[in-house]
Amino acid sequence: MATTSMPNTQTHKAFPTKLLIGGRWVESLSGKRFQTINPATEDVIAEVAEGDVADIDLAVKAARKAFETCPWRTMDARDRGRLIYRLADLIESHSDELAELETLDNGKPIGESRKADLPLVIDCFRYYAGWADKLTGQTLPIRGDHFCYTVREPMGVAGQIIPWNFPMLMVA
Repeated sequence: MATTSMPNTQTHKAFPTKLLIGGRWVESLSGKRFQTINPATEDVIAEVAEGDVADIDLAVKAARKAFETCPWRTMDARDRGRLIYRLADLIESHSDELAELETLDNGKPIGESRKADLPLVIDCFRYYAGWADKLTGQTLPIRGDHFCYTVREPMGVAGQIIPWNFPMLMVA
């Protein structure tokens, strides 16, 4: 007889359900909320803030401001790598509760979240953390008495529409 363990359905109670914009948890400008449903049981996991175009505009402006004024863009690449490693460590230290949330949100077996999703997320962050101080520019041969080179540096704000099946890995 095969058995499967079930996720702790109370895990999500401790997590914010607002939008994270500019380093603060805020309600959507419209005040709308929507239910997020566990597809395996059709139980309501939580009601979360429903962002729309106006909220996205605020988030992009806040991200742009952070990019232009916070130290990330200009900090030493080794320090960026150290911070990404720290994020991987934090995810690893909370991997059980994050796996439970991943399972509740998308209906996959908890074993898959614990043994595939979270380890892949952690590995992904550690992989890119290791590259932070190893990506260098190049000099390029061009015609004439010129010096041509590339510089790899953070470029700015990016957005992504996250699919339902591996949301944390897509963020990573």
